[in-house]
Amino acid sequence: MEYIDYYKVLGISKSADEKEIKKAYRRLARKYHPDLNKGNPESEKKFKEINEANEVLSNPDNRKKYDQHGKDWKHADDIEKARRQQGQRRSSNSGGQQSFNEEDYSSFFESMFGGRQAGGDAFSGFGQRQTKFKGQDFHAEMTLKLSDVYTTQKQTVTVNGKSIRFSIPAGVTDQQTIKIKGYGGPGANGGPSGDLYIKFTITNDTDFVRKGDDLYKEIPLDLYKAILGGEIIANSFDGKVKLNVNPETPNGTKIKLKGKGFPVYKKEKSYGDLYLTYSIKMPTSLTDKEKELFTQLSNLRDERI
Repeated sequence: MEYIDYYKVLGISKSADEKEIKKAYRRLARKYHPDLNKGNPESEKKFKEINEANEVLSNPDNRKKYDQHGKDWKHADDIEKARRQQGQRRSSNSGGQQSFNEEDYSSFFESMFGGRQAGGDAFSGFGQRQTKFKGQDFHAEMTLKLSDVYTTQKQTVTVNGKSIRFSIPAGVTDQQTIKIKGYGGPGANGGPSGDLYIKFTITNDTDFVRKGDDLYKEIPLDLYKAILGGEIIANSFDGKVKLNVNPETPNGTKIKLKGKGFPVYKKEKSYGDLYLTYSIKMPTSLTDKEKELFTQLSNLRDERI
């Protein structure tokens, strides 16, 4: 595997923090995105390198492995395991005294993962058992509207220049991450491909407030309806509902509409609840006649006291 300087790819220093990495990636991804450079193979290659660099450097664990092991960072765990096992063997054979050098490690590593061919690496062998390695996991982000995730839908995401179409189940939540198995990087020595992880940011484009699977909304209620009661029409997330208002309904009264909330993730035909809160609106711009009637009502109330 050819060594690629991921820091150089993103144009950042080795001391760059997470914010600098993210800023550099977004700037370059926009510049070299395939949709903006159609028919340009160099831009496509550059876009793949940018995504690969971001996958490694934006993940603290992967970045540490890359800094320590370079192009072999994907096999860092196996390399460290081999080092520990070799140290334990030598300690056992020497009565507790350890003596370890790079030549010893190379021989042991080749015995575990296959002999080294001329010009090859420690993972190519002469027929010995070769360890299979899972491919690199990829990570992507997607922003959707709240109204988008009320129903299951298809979306396409571009990762390393490859367009992947997949289904998003209704009810996905803000900052939720879903895994698409086998859509990461290719495995080594016949190992399985890595997985694709997509993190969602959900923006609210409605006048509902979502809390888990439940929805909340304030409903304006005129003074007359609050006092006398009657029927009103209100909006739920998927249509209109008819509500019966009780006479003398206080301001701030909350009602619950069971099953009128948001879809429960991966539970078909299962929904949260909708909570509506009445907000009584005082009449304005009263006519002289209306003021007269309110005065009469006020006098009637005084007579009862």
